[in-house]
Parts: sequence; structure tokens; C-alpha cells
Amino acid sequence: MKASARLVVEADPAGRTTVRELASASPLTLLPQRGRVRRAGEPAVVHLVSSATAPLGGDDLHLSVLVGPGAALRLSGVAASLALPGHRGEPSRYTVHIEVAEGGAVQYLPEPTVITARAWHSARLTVNLAATARVRCREVLVLGRSGERAGRFTGESHVLRDGTALLRQRIEIGDEELFRSAAYLAGRRVLATETVVWGADPENALSSDWWSLQPMARGGSLATALAEDAVAAEQGLRAALTGHPGLAAQAPD
Repeated sequence: MKASARLVVEADPAGRTTVRELASASPLTLLPQRGRVRRAGEPAVVHLVSSATAPLGGDDLHLSVLVGPGAALRLSGVAASLALPGHRGEPSRYTVHIEVAEGGAVQYLPEPTVITARAWHSARLTVNLAATARVRCREVLVLGRSGERAGRFTGESHVLRDGTALLRQRIEIGDEELFRSAAYLAGRRVLATETVVWGADPENALSSDWWSLQPMARGGSLATALAEDAVAAEQGLRAALTGHPGLAAQAPD
């Protein structure tokens, strides 16, 4: 299955964000929140719903998001995704591309992705920020369902601000020795990360036993948490982000 979805939000003259373009394609279904009037500066809320079993081996899915000048968007998931094997052992692919203009802000907060046994999945996230744009991007990976080993996964994240790379990260999962290595995942089943380019960064790295918050060299911060389940991993992210000064006025989710 091949599918592409597109979302465009813009700010009106009063500073209220509105959805200008919304194009869904199963299994990528975009549902805007309705029934309330947003104040100036308040983000538009759109839910990303999987309307079919996906990603399945052989799927090629693409999501494009454009946030206009001064606009604000919160794009969140409603249920975990299951990466499942295809009939012929072919990989599945999911690409997300986000563009944020001057003064814009986006929070991309999908629900966890479960890499099931025998699955072969790759994901690529690219975020292009204008100089004064802000972003929060979360990823929670669950390595196999209860009692099963994870399949293969390759993930790439690229975050650029005004043409300068802030983050280029690649992770590969599927090697059992790496999975158990204390220098890699230490046998933990859930890896959660959140990239934050949102105002001031912490002056120094912060950490506890299973989470860390690392300011990046050219701006922005990377929060990472390892845990045995998704709930604990997301709690670890919250604990890490309490030390982020740019989020002090906005409690992390």
C-alpha cells in the first residue's frame, strides 16, 4: 500500500491558527478538533488516526506537514501503531516531513510504535525550521509485543534550523547482542526520545538512571528514556523535560 497525507495550518490576521489544507489517505487519517474557538496563539489540534492495519510489510506511507508564519499546531496520535511483517518479507516505510515557518510552532506527539516479531520497518523524520520556529517531536518504540522479540527497525531523525543541522540521528534495532548491551539498550524493551527546539535549553546535561536530557551543540535538546513498558518510558521523558527551561511555562505531555 502507498499513501500520502498532507496538513497545512496558517495563522489568520488575529493570530488564530486555522487548518487550511487537510488531505488524508488510508491508513493516514487526519481529524481536526472541532467545536471550540481557539484564542490567538493557541495551537490547532489535529489527531492522526490509523484507519487500517499499518504499517504492514510493503507499505510506503508519507505525511507532509506545513506550519505557516506565526501558526501553532499540535499533531497527536490516538492509538499505538503495530509494525507487522508482509507476506514476502518486504520492508515497510514511513516518512514524515515537517516545515515550520518564522514564528511557527509544532508539537508532533504520535503514540508508540510496536515493532512486532518478523517485521521490517524503517521510519524517517525530517524537520525544517525557520530561525524563530519551535518544535517538539516525540518517538516511542516498543520492541515486540509481550513475550516476543522485536523485528528489524531503522529510524532516522533530521532536524534543521535555518539550514543548520541541529540533529542527525540514526538507530538500528534487530541485533540481539546490541539489544542486551549496556552501551546500547541494556535489554530494555521501550526506547522513547523527544527532540525539543523550544526557547532556552538547559546549560548542562541532566540524567537519572534511565533518562537523560542533553542540550545539543547548535541548539535544541534531546530527551531519552529507556524502560520496560511505554508508560514508564513516557514518565521518564516527562521527568527529563521538567529540567528544560524553555518548557517551564508549558508542562510537558
